[in-house]
Amino acid sequence: MKHSGKLFAAALAGAMLASTVAQAQNPTFFRIGTGSAGGTYFPIGGTIANGISSPPGSRPCDQGGQCGVPGLIAIAQSTTASVFNNAAVQNGELEMGMAAADVTRSMYLGEGKFQGKPHEKLRIVANLYPEDLHLVLPKGKSIDNLGDLKGKRVGIAQAGSGTQVAVLQMLEAWGVDRDNMEEAELNNSQSAERMADGQLDAYFYAAGWPVAAMVQLASTKGMSLHSFTEADLKKINEIIPAYIPSKIPAGVYEGVDKDALTPAVSALLVVSADQPEELIYGITKALWNDNTRKLLDNGHAKGKQITAETALDGIAALGVPLHAGAERFYKEAGMLK
Repeated sequence: MKHSGKLFAAALAGAMLASTVAQAQNPTFFRIGTGSAGGTYFPIGGTIANGISSPPGSRPCDQGGQCGVPGLIAIAQSTTASVFNNAAVQNGELEMGMAAADVTRSMYLGEGKFQGKPHEKLRIVANLYPEDLHLVLPKGKSIDNLGDLKGKRVGIAQAGSGTQVAVLQMLEAWGVDRDNMEEAELNNSQSAERMADGQLDAYFYAAGWPVAAMVQLASTKGMSLHSFTEADLKKINEIIPAYIPSKIPAGVYEGVDKDALTPAVSALLVVSADQPEELIYGITKALWNDNTRKLLDNGHAKGKQITAETALDGIAALGVPLHAGAERFYKEAGMLK
């Protein structure tokens, strides 16, 4: 019996070793589409990637190791943001993406700019944080409303970004379009550089504040932020219901000493329905564990607004389903009936 016990123990140890070796040889790579390096998606995406990862050979969570999904190596990739990320998730070119709520809804349903092209595989893992629309102007400059941008040099964000889709809809409501302004399709860092060089009269960028490129612009050349009137915010909300009234507090950017009223849209974490339920369940669980909480609190300032308590805010009304794995986690956690 003792001999059999030793054989069993040896066999078990061998099996565990073989399993460990196999796991070490076959890590699961998981790409997260974010945004430009000078924005908010990229650093937040990097924090999330760190939180949900636990590479083969890592120390166990309870021994001070990473507390993500065993064997998972998540990587944040810089992209052109929402539209690109959703399309890449739909097509299997990315495993996960960060995207604005309005764009995700339009792409899932095949509405608006995406009429007749529904992205039916899109699924939500979590609501993350509000993205405030920054309308940046040169230091000391101001406008009354969006109509004043007619004939101006305006950065409308990158093609493939949710910001550009929404901004063009807003501008159209004030009679401004590509034919009567000099538009520039640039990422946030490029827009900030152009404004610093005097080559732009204004530029738009939706992101969680503070935005790194704007922090640098404000502290070097200086800048102003347009504060929308309450009437204009109501008008924008009627055009794009996902954009709700918000504000960028005074002092977020050097020299901007008054609150800037502005529309904001939620940033979401999105995956494909094709992703395995068990994997997304594990990722959702890792996203909301204590270790990831510490990473979010100590990373980008917007990380503090990413909480389990707001993970499902607005999701039911959006019309885009949760992934089955995420839904299972929220039900088990008592967050969803």
